[in-house]
Amino acid sequence: MRPVTLVLFLTFTLLAFNAGHILPGAAEVRSRKQKVWARVGSSAVLPCYLSRKKMGKSWKHLPDKTSVLWKRLGRSTHQEPHIVLEVEGSGLRKTALPMKPRVSVQDSALRNGNFSLHISPVRSEDAGLYEAQVVYNTKVQSCHVDLGVITVTLSPPSPVVENEPLLLRCNSSHHASLVETCWFHNGHLAPTSGTFCSSHGALSILRPAMSDAGSWRCQLRYSDNEIISAMYNLQILGFDGPANPVVYAAAGSAADLPCTLSYLPSAFGINVVTAHWSHLAGGHMQDWGIAHNSSSRSFPLHLPAVGPGDAGQYRCAVSVGSRTISRDVTLAVVTVTPNIQGPVSEGCHLLLTCSLTHPQGHERFQWKQLDSPPTNSKLAVATSHNLGGYRSQMGPTLEIRHVSQKDSGTWECSVYGPEGRLGAVEYGLQITGAQVSSPPTIFSGQVTFGLTLTFFLLLTVCVLALALQKRARSPAFPALDGMVAITVPRKKEAEENQKEKIQQTEC
Repeated sequence: MRPVTLVLFLTFTLLAFNAGHILPGAAEVRSRKQKVWARVGSSAVLPCYLSRKKMGKSWKHLPDKTSVLWKRLGRSTHQEPHIVLEVEGSGLRKTALPMKPRVSVQDSALRNGNFSLHISPVRSEDAGLYEAQVVYNTKVQSCHVDLGVITVTLSPPSPVVENEPLLLRCNSSHHASLVETCWFHNGHLAPTSGTFCSSHGALSILRPAMSDAGSWRCQLRYSDNEIISAMYNLQILGFDGPANPVVYAAAGSAADLPCTLSYLPSAFGINVVTAHWSHLAGGHMQDWGIAHNSSSRSFPLHLPAVGPGDAGQYRCAVSVGSRTISRDVTLAVVTVTPNIQGPVSEGCHLLLTCSLTHPQGHERFQWKQLDSPPTNSKLAVATSHNLGGYRSQMGPTLEIRHVSQKDSGTWECSVYGPEGRLGAVEYGLQITGAQVSSPPTIFSGQVTFGLTLTFFLLLTVCVLALALQKRARSPAFPALDGMVAITVPRKKEAEENQKEKIQQTEC
């Protein structure tokens, strides 16, 4: 055997011998380093698991004296590592004071070979390189984890008030230069124009609306092609519902104007809340009382009976802590105006006009009869089939050319918009001269003609009867009708006159 070959043989034999008789406690270092990113304020898990391949048959039976030591390495070679958490084989735990309430390992996971370090909540100063040493069966296994921290800040701090400018900033502990920043809202790429402006890791929203609340994700891309992202749940304190709500109410009915906050003020640690309602009418504000309620987010205004004079804009101002937010609510009153005041007579031409005090331009109207007299069949939605002479069932005006008994009852005018029915008003139609049962209209002319003819015949008969009666009392000789009637003296006077004549003759 050549000398060179002999030397190599002896060298490898000696290395193999020393490897087989390694001293107890020598480390089996895992060279691979893991990278974990966490957002400030969230939770982070630094993974560390025992290798099943190296443990072999003892995988399911870890010794009782297994221990783990987590250390944080210095950012430079001159800085000494410091202990973060230590769990001895006896179960005794030691934790560094700065991280004592925030770091832990799961007891239930230790027996299964899981020695991961949990940090909650994460702080910006937690970024750095961590090392875990697990000792079991006189063996040592090491885990190296590099914790990177992402910071998302909000200015001004929460709560953000609706329509007040805000600024979201996103940065990380990565040392490479930042190349690109993208922002996503509820999974969709946010625009960088209009009210949104993105610049070097920051997003500004000039007039935040309630629709801008929700999940925001920033995505940072660095010059070494490292891509980092973080989530932030943006809460905006404003009002629920549409931006400019309109309440439709019938004249004479009650109305409730909404004023509901998007979040409960106590969720932001605010316990003092006041609500103030005002009516903007005629250039001045008519004030209502102030309601105090710190345990509710709803402050509605109840109006027991509204009229056209109550219509208009109302303002709800809510003071939350040192900030005051307000929202305007429009009250639109629905009224019905007839062209005939009071009870309506049969046969009249009636117009019922449904009007709105503050129309928005998208409303449409529909008339229908809710009830009807017993003699009339039930009338559903007014259509061209059963309206007969009516002009239209749609539109603000209902026209009844000839009012009849079947038209009496309650009529309803409904107001509809793109979102459905908005409100309704009722009108009670009263008809004078209405009877329970009346002859059909088709025979009314014949009955009138018959009554007139009968009256004429009776009058003729009476005239003839009077003429005949007068004729029956007249004398039998018509020539005597021309004689002049003279006065006939009484009998006694005649006898005295006769005696006087005799005496004169005798004389």
